[in-house]
Amino acid sequence: MFNYTDYDALGLAELVRKKEVTPIELLETAIKNVETVNPQLNAVITEMFDEGRKAASGNIPDGPFAGVPFLIKDLVSTYAGARFTKGCKGLESYIAPRDSEVMKRYKQSGMVIFGKTNTPEFGLLGVTEPDAHGPTSTPWDITRNSGGSSGGSGSAVGAGMVPIASGGDGGGSLRIPASCCGVFGFKPSRGRVSTEPEGELWQGAAVEGVITRSVRDSAAMLDVLRGAVAGEAYHIESPEEAYLQALQKDPRQLKIAFTTNSPLDAPVDDACIAAVHNAAKLLESLGHIAEEAQPKYDGLALAMSYLMMYFGEVAAEIRNLEPMMGRKARQSDVELLTWTFGMLGRTITAGDFVAAKHRWNDFARTMGTFHQTYDLYLTPTIAILPPKIGELMPNKLEQISLKTMNTLRLGRLLKASGMIEQMAKDALAAMPFTQLANLTGQPAMSVPLYWTQDELPCGVQFIAPFGDEATLFQLAAQLEKARPWFDRNPPVFAGRAS
Repeated sequence: MFNYTDYDALGLAELVRKKEVTPIELLETAIKNVETVNPQLNAVITEMFDEGRKAASGNIPDGPFAGVPFLIKDLVSTYAGARFTKGCKGLESYIAPRDSEVMKRYKQSGMVIFGKTNTPEFGLLGVTEPDAHGPTSTPWDITRNSGGSSGGSGSAVGAGMVPIASGGDGGGSLRIPASCCGVFGFKPSRGRVSTEPEGELWQGAAVEGVITRSVRDSAAMLDVLRGAVAGEAYHIESPEEAYLQALQKDPRQLKIAFTTNSPLDAPVDDACIAAVHNAAKLLESLGHIAEEAQPKYDGLALAMSYLMMYFGEVAAEIRNLEPMMGRKARQSDVELLTWTFGMLGRTITAGDFVAAKHRWNDFARTMGTFHQTYDLYLTPTIAILPPKIGELMPNKLEQISLKTMNTLRLGRLLKASGMIEQMAKDALAAMPFTQLANLTGQPAMSVPLYWTQDELPCGVQFIAPFGDEATLFQLAAQLEKARPWFDRNPPVFAGRAS
């Protein structure tokens, strides 16, 4: 009898190919694990068990993940005929009419899709606590959040429900939950993965990807997802070889800059600092050069530029609800914080928005120059340990203030007062490291190399030059071999329940 959680996704697919297990047996094991563990975590919010059973019993495409159970984040990628809520209560009954391009590629890879995972409303926050579906916990401590916005996927993978799940990253949304859940999160370069039927996702800041327990699963899935279709907003050259194949080689000696300083001059938890210093020592033991250094960019300017896009996108999201709901969007359709962000977005002029977007080029040029000296840039993934449920959400007094602003429509006054700068500092203080790679379009990853004495995970982030996913994967595989994390199981782990 095989133990489901002893294998990564490619390992399970190999068992299917050898006829040592059937896809339906894998699926039933995965369903059992979800039913056993999910009540504690709230990672899976839409069950698609019947769809999964139908797929597992049918003609599965002969892809690299043939027969492997898979969960999809309830945001961006659409599955024809399935509920698609984006974490929004106004979309509770909306059914997606078609498969997105990325969804088609998941299916073509042989994945057996059997559920959807939780996400904050519209993927807006670094924690997963939507009003529509409730909070998701990290499997390492159910009183703490899984991170966001791919928090449901991170929690499901960390808990052993599945070895791989889908996500997206517009400001750290693959890397943040990977850090909070003790798993591997990889953000590809801008343009690496198709955005069809959309154009730019968050003005080019967002890209889809996966969260995994093993490095090779992430590399193999990017081989599946990479490549543009006609009319794509961005096009990037294909890699010289498949990413999975690139893992057969160790990376060259790398010169890696590291810092533990927040770009917003905000506090960084001692454990997150220790995680980076620990990683630097490990890198040096593997023959790499690790130096304390950081690129010279204005962290507050980056945060402001990011939030300018963010507010505008929220305003557009609320407007886009109308054709999906068949009526005008109301404040009650979305969360209080979302409506406030949308109000701020409606106060931004076209000139403000374009000027902020122009700054992205400054950050990209700065990083391009920085990478002429350093191959990679190492930071904490986030500045805190996995936050307590509710810790980063508005308290009652703040909710009253938000309601007052919305009622009186004080968006323009708030903008004129300079309070948005303070909002930028406050909103991103706990998670200030990840947005850089989104605005510059660079690939980045969170690697689970460090746990505290209380067994809380604390990931470290590596950022590579634009288009150089291969070096990140090669280094990640080397780190995975030197300090394995695959068998490091949290208290809530499906392997103990199946």
